[in-house]
Amino acid sequence: MSATAENPPGRTAGAAGAATATAPAPPTRAAAAPAVEERVRARVISDDPLYRAIPVALRFTAAEPLAVRVVFPAELSPEDTDNEWVFPRALLEAGLLAPTGTGDVRVWPCGRVQAVVEFHSPEGVAVIQFDIAALRRFLRRTYAATATAAAAAATR
Repeated sequence: MSATAENPPGRTAGAAGAATATAPAPPTRAAAAPAVEERVRARVISDDPLYRAIPVALRFTAAEPLAVRVVFPAELSPEDTDNEWVFPRALLEAGLLAPTGTGDVRVWPCGRVQAVVEFHSPEGVAVIQFDIAALRRFLRRTYAATATAAAAAATR
């Protein structure tokens, strides 16, 4: 599964310029924005009777307050690179309560303690099951980071 066809590649922060000992470069806005990363174990749902557990990184930065990123390890990608999906934070939050999503990413609760996230790409569909507690913890941390960023911006 490749996210590049369905999701724009993530922006990376470039060098702000050479810093000297007497005049260091000012921090960029992206560098100052609080970031959240939660490493979780998820399960790949397939027709195999045994679940395959995988490490997944959930990422958020206050510089992009409406988006969350789900990053799958390189060994799951045909290109042998990390596979990153970017989608609205609100979609993830709403999907913990009721089925939501009509495009490339769909989310729904699966009982009281699990949630399923389904990723669609030209290469196929991946169905991943997460513990709801881990997703809620991640979302709480993203809102705290957003509040911190807003407070910092208000004091400038």
